[in-house]
Amino acid sequence: MSLPECVEVATGPEPVGSVIWLHGLGADGHDFEPIVPELQLPSDLQLRFVFPHAPIRPVTINGGMHMRAWYDIVSLDSEGRADADGVRESTAILEALIAREIERGVPAQNIVIAGFSMGGAIAIHAALHTSHRLAGLMALSTYLPIPGDVETSTGGRDLPVFAAHGTFDPMVLHQWGKASADSLAAAGFTVEWHEYPMQHAVCAEEIEDIRTWLLKVFGRS
Repeated sequence: MSLPECVEVATGPEPVGSVIWLHGLGADGHDFEPIVPELQLPSDLQLRFVFPHAPIRPVTINGGMHMRAWYDIVSLDSEGRADADGVRESTAILEALIAREIERGVPAQNIVIAGFSMGGAIAIHAALHTSHRLAGLMALSTYLPIPGDVETSTGGRDLPVFAAHGTFDPMVLHQWGKASADSLAAAGFTVEWHEYPMQHAVCAEEIEDIRTWLLKVFGRS
């Protein structure tokens, strides 16, 4: 499989861990690049942040307009919202990126997969089905893309999960994110839930909470 172009930011010359972070609909790999310095990670925790660009494809709810998207969105309801084939195709891309980090010397247990909105949906799906024992999952303003996915998952259930959502999100409703986090917790995942008085975005308080969680996941807290 050909890997997508990626934006990469390393916090030191010898990364001991990686965070593969997928953007949302219509954005690109540069979207979350500015957050890396805002995390203010300690100098003894050197991480490689990998921000891939999604493929360009037509998106049904946007009138078939071509844009960067991890899958097609065919409706605005939570059930059947995501194109399942597209979800699986982009999950394979994420799996290939995980494999590349392992080839670059970062063990799977030091790799966090993360995503915002539809990028988060891919990260969740990958976490549910990967054979790798990863460091954690970061699911931001997102939801389970395929109904019943938790019940049919084959991935490990002891994965730490940071799940966060805006209480005023008009695009991916807060209750979808909360229900998805609850489903993961009920299945045995260690879910840390956060909510913030914001819309479909990331806020300063959330960035601070992500920092705290990453320090914990990488054994620095």
